[in-house]
Amino acid sequence: QVQLVESGGGLVQAGGSLRLSCTASGRTFSSTVMGWFRQAPGKEREFVAFIRWSSGTTNVADSVKGRFTISRDNAKNTMYLQVNNLKPEDTAVYYCASKIGYGNAWSATAYDDWGQGTQVTVSS
Repeated sequence: QVQLVESGGGLVQAGGSLRLSCTASGRTFSSTVMGWFRQAPGKEREFVAFIRWSSGTTNVADSVKGRFTISRDNAKNTMYLQVNNLKPEDTAVYYCASKIGYGNAWSATAYDDWGQGTQVTVSS
């Protein structure tokens, strides 16, 4: 099992930026893909981005492409989500997750381990 801890959320004005972090511990060698998802009140959990841990290959949802960037630091077992030009509709709890295998990396149900989430609130 992989333990994931997110940090970096907060309250920011529209147009602002944050950098979210997700630090992994435990059986991290078993993680093939790590991803970011978000969930707003009353809505389903939504794919944001994923990164293949070994190659660094990334994929970002069209809804945030150009504003959000996913990256990782292998030495620190940490994944990042740089979120720029934030909009009120970006308000949500942001979760990081890890999975074994490359398939269905856009689907929350494919992930094995989840962090507790970090709240991002964007005021207009």
